Amino acid sequence: MNKFFDNIKIVPAVKLLFVCAFTWLVFSSFHPFYVSTTEMNFNSRSKSVEITCRMFTDNLEDALEKSYNKQVDILHPKDKREIELLLLQYMQSNLKIKINGEFKRFDIIGYEKEEDAIWTYLEIKEEIKPKTLEIENTLLYKYYSQQISMMHVMVDGENRQSGKVTNPDKKLNFTY
Repeated sequence: MNKFFDNIKIVPAVKLLFVCAFTWLVFSSFHPFYVSTTEMNFNSRSKSVEITCRMFTDNLEDALEKSYNKQVDILHPKDKREIELLLLQYMQSNLKIKINGEFKRFDIIGYEKEEDAIWTYLEIKEEIKPKTLEIENTLLYKYYSQQISMMHVMVDGENRQSGKVTNPDKKLNFTY
């Protein structure tokens, strides 16, 4: 590329402008990735399954606004509890968890911002150590056709198993 510029007699500022414009055109044609992460850990001390879901803030706000026809500002909510209830409703509609063959409901513990993402914390009270887990994850699928969902499952922070589903696939099974 340097030889290209050597053959063209233009001022350095124009060369820089050309390089910047070329770089912008090349990289602006790439489509962004849509990835969420869900982690589950059975904690035998607290007798619960601790669930964390990480989604990009703008994608999550967009999904909540379209799902519930209301303006959502997760980062600066007027009523944080209202946002938590919307998140819980959305999560319960799009994250189905079966432990040892039985569907489980979860509660929301809260959420927090980390850089450009939101971590949502959920919990299932569960007395029995999971032998089988079936997870159906459609978080953000309705609005992002290229959504990828990464899932990680552990028991007492060990025996980590992971899987990935890409829209329209939605189910993963884990056995312990």
